Amino acid sequence: MFADRAKIYVRSGKGGDGHVSFRREKYVPNGGPDGGDGGRGGSVILEVDEGLNTLTKYRHAHHYYAEHGENGGKRNCHGKNGQDIVLKVPEGTVVKEAVSGKVITDMSGDNRRVVLLTGGRGGNGNQHYATSTMQAPKYAQPGQPAKELELILELKVIADVGLVGFPNVGKSTFLSRVTNARPKIANYHFTTLNPNLGVVDLGDEKGFVIADIPGLIEGASEGVGLGHEFLRHIERTKVIIHIVDAPGVEGRDPVSDIYTINKELEAYNQEIAKRPQVIAANKIDCIYDKENNPVEAIQKEFEPKGIKVFPISAVTGEGVKELLYYVRELLDTLDDEVVVFEQEYFPEFNGLSNEPFTIEYDTQHEEYVVEGPRIEKMLGYTNLESEKGFAFFQKFLKDTGILEQLEAAGIEEGDTVRMYGLSFNYYK
Repeated sequence: MFADRAKIYVRSGKGGDGHVSFRREKYVPNGGPDGGDGGRGGSVILEVDEGLNTLTKYRHAHHYYAEHGENGGKRNCHGKNGQDIVLKVPEGTVVKEAVSGKVITDMSGDNRRVVLLTGGRGGNGNQHYATSTMQAPKYAQPGQPAKELELILELKVIADVGLVGFPNVGKSTFLSRVTNARPKIANYHFTTLNPNLGVVDLGDEKGFVIADIPGLIEGASEGVGLGHEFLRHIERTKVIIHIVDAPGVEGRDPVSDIYTINKELEAYNQEIAKRPQVIAANKIDCIYDKENNPVEAIQKEFEPKGIKVFPISAVTGEGVKELLYYVRELLDTLDDEVVVFEQEYFPEFNGLSNEPFTIEYDTQHEEYVVEGPRIEKMLGYTNLESEKGFAFFQKFLKDTGILEQLEAAGIEEGDTVRMYGLSFNYYK
């Protein structure tokens, strides 16, 4: 069974707790603290697997857990780090947060491996808290908690060209003729369920990837029939080929079909409807009345709108070569980059927005001091030296209201802000 959508729950590993113990040996009556640190919890990692083309695995198993870090031990023994869990997905998988539907990551293009949830950091053992005034600390740091997420995985096929059309207009036959794909073909009055991918080889010319998208029925943009399962696969395609039953062998009106498909595309996503289109008027081998050629009616309707119409026969191959070379020319005018969906949801930020924080002005050092558990957690897993990490840091300050409260406290440009050892100057 083909599966292009799945809902799963993932959880990273909790960090191991730091240990409280003291060195107790013969001849060492007053040994110091020797509690070891807890191990790091395992992370949840997504990785593209070139050998996968479905999400079937995730339709049967829904819960995935990374390993917890072990607690620290006496004699400075460090707890074992938890094992990461790596989830293999096909290229083109878009990962969304289940409740909001916002994109977390798109496993496409150069994005081959993503740490989705980092494991909790292990807590420090009591050996770290010894001071000149407290030589026997009875406190150790607990490990950071695990992080969890409920995800929607959606496979959006990556193809240069998408074939669209109502059921039984000849899309599968066309794909089997022009590519190495071998879809199941029969005269059934229902649609292909699987998006079949194939590579068009034009000899010395540059080839391209083409996909027979699952057949469309009216109301698809509202979820009727295959609905969104059809439409999500066309979001990445750069050129759309409408295949229609030109002579109306199945009793359909080709002109009406094209308008219906475009209406569904526009209702789902206006950007998709604006992409270059070509019409393949199929089954011309079944046209016997040459004086009332239905292809001419299609050309008269759509070519003035800038949509080229090619009369073809997917069965005999007539007209197919001309269509493919025209599509190749269209692709050459477009950007080669894969359509990648931008990140809208940041798992690292999840759960921090409701925790308290304080803002005070330190008159001695002339600094604004921001403290609180959410600040400590955020700084614990954010790499501020990376561009992405610093962008997240800025978003965190804005979305949690910290910047707003600093301004309410009277901060001005150039003033210093301190957060757990990190100091920076404030600028709008």
